[in-house]
Amino acid sequence: MSFADVDMDIQRADEEPGRASEGELPLVYCYQAAELMPDDKGPLHDLLQKQPAVLGSVQMVSGFLTVGVGILFAVTQEMTQSLFTLFRVSHLTGALFIIAGVVSNLLFKYPGLLPLSFRVNCGCIIVAVAAICLISVDLAHWIPEHEKYLKMEVLALCVLGLEVSLSGVLCFLFFKERRD
Repeated sequence: MSFADVDMDIQRADEEPGRASEGELPLVYCYQAAELMPDDKGPLHDLLQKQPAVLGSVQMVSGFLTVGVGILFAVTQEMTQSLFTLFRVSHLTGALFIIAGVVSNLLFKYPGLLPLSFRVNCGCIIVAVAAICLISVDLAHWIPEHEKYLKMEVLALCVLGLEVSLSGVLCFLFFKERRD
């Protein structure tokens, strides 16, 4: 083992190292920053503080729910019973919302996906509004014999409303970030 006897105090230029003036305590100078330097903000810093990945995850889960409802309708209903089943509305909207959720989650690692995510969410809103119109027509022309499917179509309508609101919030945040 090596050993060194080194004075670690900060000394003024006129003092000898290791010796304090007679009768006074040694002065110790400390460094103190005069001004704080701001942190470097990465791309999309303000947007990522609002957690779009959480909304994207909710979009994905609601997309999976919509696809599940669509599969249930496709298996249990005849093709001509409703427009919801005929046009495979839930499969299309569910797939779009799963893609939109994945792209929104990838914004953290790949900020260049912001324009794509904005376009996908706008497309999701358009398709979901068309799906809501089709479901509303189905509900307006409902046949009492198909009563067991009524609740499932209302559930699909509510999930589409949730998806439209999620995409609307994300589009607003993305538009605001693109403008800045």
